[in-house]
Amino acid sequence: MTETAASDFRPSQRHIRLDTILRLRWLAVLGQLAAIFIVAQGLEFDVPIVPCVGIIGLSATLNLALQTAVNPMRRLPIQAAGLLALNIVELAGLLFFTGGLQNPFSFLFLAPVLISATALPARLTFGLGILAVACASILFFFHFPLPWDSEDPVVLPPIYLVGVWLSIVLAIGVTSLYSFQVTEEARKLADALAATELVLTREQHLTQLDGLAAAAAHELGTPLATIFLISRELEKTVKDPAFAADLKTLREQTQRCRDILGKITQLSSTGAPFDRMKLSELIEEVVAPHRDFGVAIKVRIAVTATAEPVGSRNPAVLYGVGNIIENAVDFANSTVEVNAWWNNDTIEIVISDDGPGIPPDLMNRIGEPYLSRRRARDSGGGLGLGVFIARTLLERTGAKVSFTNRTFPEHGAVVQIAWPRQRFEAIESLEETIG
Repeated sequence: MTETAASDFRPSQRHIRLDTILRLRWLAVLGQLAAIFIVAQGLEFDVPIVPCVGIIGLSATLNLALQTAVNPMRRLPIQAAGLLALNIVELAGLLFFTGGLQNPFSFLFLAPVLISATALPARLTFGLGILAVACASILFFFHFPLPWDSEDPVVLPPIYLVGVWLSIVLAIGVTSLYSFQVTEEARKLADALAATELVLTREQHLTQLDGLAAAAAHELGTPLATIFLISRELEKTVKDPAFAADLKTLREQTQRCRDILGKITQLSSTGAPFDRMKLSELIEEVVAPHRDFGVAIKVRIAVTATAEPVGSRNPAVLYGVGNIIENAVDFANSTVEVNAWWNNDTIEIVISDDGPGIPPDLMNRIGEPYLSRRRARDSGGGLGLGVFIARTLLERTGAKVSFTNRTFPEHGAVVQIAWPRQRFEAIESLEETIG
């Protein structure tokens, strides 16, 4: 189950559209022009307007050229990183003419790196961070005076400028790392939920095919029975040995078709989307595919005074419980135990194995997406989505899923799945599960 989902789903990549970068660059152009106008005209400070407007003009010209020559909807990580790097260089040029690190706008070095941390791969973000720190370091030593009142110039002590430089470096490092981690977690969660929906859709499709097979077997049964009866009667009346042999073959093949359809009907007799099934039948259905892998699966159904719960043959429940049993078989040394009990209020399934158990460093993170520590004997490896998908699907049906280890000196993992009985017996359809 896990391998199937992994083979069909690939996590999304970290990209950003060219159009998004160009919009941000236009915003920067407008902001820079507004800042120069306010400082020069509003505050009447002596600003080197010509070089500053020249840098801004080059930036605007490049924006126009890119919008004309390149499809703005394209996702180009390398080119996007190049434009963000150009933003850093342009900002460094403007700060060079307007006071260097003395200029309060020097903290805008953080913006391009922060954008990259949320939308581009880590290696590109690291490169942009190095470029921003390098530009800030150069501006520490080389820059024009800060535009200010010539009669009362601002003289900042070197120790203050060192503090400004250090704060820029730390802000770039800390905020970029934080943004990268938060964005990566959100992206992984979104991808894992998309994979969950993919698995749930596939289970729904298989269930629908199962019902369709049963309907087809029922509809084909009548004409095949007619063909069988006619061929048998003709076989009795025809004397020509050649025709008799052909009629016998026809009757035998017709009977074979009837047998095949009969098997399909039996397999699908409890597989229609709204069929009801007892808890013991559910457990047997999910356990059966895993009995021939060299691991003994012991199923114990507790006998209680209350009637056995009956629920729908829900694909989400089947996949969720089946995936947890599959993981238990993968990690078990020799035995997997599946215990079930119920009362008037609660239904509980406990799945345990005699494997190494859940590592302590994963105990509090079990069920997160892309968390996998498969043993070498396992093929494929998967994406680490199996337990996440199983837990998500089961919790959507109202179950509470918990993970623990067996009490020492025993070893192995224990997964407890518990439903309120009323909720379990009320699950009627896949659509309700999705909702």
